[in-house]
Amino acid sequence: MAGMATHVITGAGSGIGAAVARRLHARGDDLVLHARDAGRAKELAAEFPGARTLVGDLSDPDKLSWAFSHQTLPDRVDSLLHIAGVVDLGPVGELTPKTWRHQLNVNLVAPAELTRHFLPQLRAARGHVVFVNSGAGLSASAGWSAYAASKHGLKALADSLRHEEHASGVRVTSVYPGRTASPMQAKVHQQEGKEYDASKWIDPESVATTILMALDLPRDAEVNDLTVRPGN
Repeated sequence: MAGMATHVITGAGSGIGAAVARRLHARGDDLVLHARDAGRAKELAAEFPGARTLVGDLSDPDKLSWAFSHQTLPDRVDSLLHIAGVVDLGPVGELTPKTWRHQLNVNLVAPAELTRHFLPQLRAARGHVVFVNSGAGLSASAGWSAYAASKHGLKALADSLRHEEHASGVRVTSVYPGRTASPMQAKVHQQEGKEYDASKWIDPESVATTILMALDLPRDAEVNDLTVRPGN
């Protein structure tokens, strides 16, 4: 993706999203960083000088359309990077509908709604949609039902979108990282009752490298599914 491309990024505040945003910002690309509220938007704007922000609550996808109608959306979108996510573990026998809905909304319904909003710009730019999924999007372990269901759904969204938009030149990539050293991983360990050692897991920078590789691939090829596992 040569020159000044414009990227819309969710989850740029920490982990993989922050690593991707830093790399794209450093090479001079234009960033539109999604934030859940005005305070968070201000922090992101300070961290990434020159970046624009877009405010909307991913946990309430029904209101995203209304929120965006009161803001200026970018005219050009070369890539839409869905990196934000939430996780809340627990056995099926204990998970409430509220916990299910929260993970499904943030991890699946909101990405679908954001994609719907930016498809006209993505088609015009022959752009790229990247879904940062999870190993849990390919197989579900005990305690992971709601999160894995949201990520299995995200795989279905990506696969359908790829078939639908192939003719318009929009590329669609799903990335399935294994456990990555991030605040989310620290929370998972806490919920699992395990000690957290960041050095055992994938560095977010390594996942960012794979995402940039997919974005920068020449137009004659497309990375559909990319599984990234811990190397240690």
